[in-house]
Amino acid sequence: MIRESEPERLLNRTRLCETLEATLEYVTSVLDQQDYCLIGTAAALLHGVPLPAGDIDFLIKRRAHVDAFAAALSRFPSLTPPTLLKDGGQYYAAYNVNGVKVEASTVEWQTESRYLETMGDGPWKRQTLLAVGPYRIPTVTIELRLATELRRNRPDRYDPILLWLRNHPCDIDLLNHAMTAQGIPPERQGSILSQIIPLPRSPLTRTEASRQNGNRNLGR
Repeated sequence: MIRESEPERLLNRTRLCETLEATLEYVTSVLDQQDYCLIGTAAALLHGVPLPAGDIDFLIKRRAHVDAFAAALSRFPSLTPPTLLKDGGQYYAAYNVNGVKVEASTVEWQTESRYLETMGDGPWKRQTLLAVGPYRIPTVTIELRLATELRRNRPDRYDPILLWLRNHPCDIDLLNHAMTAQGIPPERQGSILSQIIPLPRSPLTRTEASRQNGNRNLGR
């Protein structure tokens, strides 16, 4: 049996959506859509990638918004009250929402890049509004999420995203920028793209074409 202070570890898409609805029921009354963005594995899961998530991460624009987020969720058990973390780069809070850890944090390190998942303009300019019940949740794009996992070198996270992208739209230019921003070497970028974009078939030689036609004739 789960204790109030110990959220369960794995989160499927159904439970993710239920928890997001429970969270946003209170948060949307104090925050506007431009004040928060869903990031992390939960973002990929909400896009549709079949990945089990351990928690729900919200990137928050300002410290005052974290305070408002915490006040809105005060009816749920607090795991961490609004706190400036030791390194000073994050103002963070976490709550147990129906057995799921829901985190809210600023990320205050400066960057000029516009293609990172959690810093700079990236998550605020490159997001998708995804429907969950009556709500539309600002969610970081799958391209920025993939680039983060490539940098972390976690194949258990990035392989399912790559597989999913073979059958879903992908902004290749955005992904290229995101991989470059994360320091992915050019040769690896090419390898990653080859797993998403089917390689063009080489033209058949005369010998190969002749064999292929011969096989077709044999089947008549």
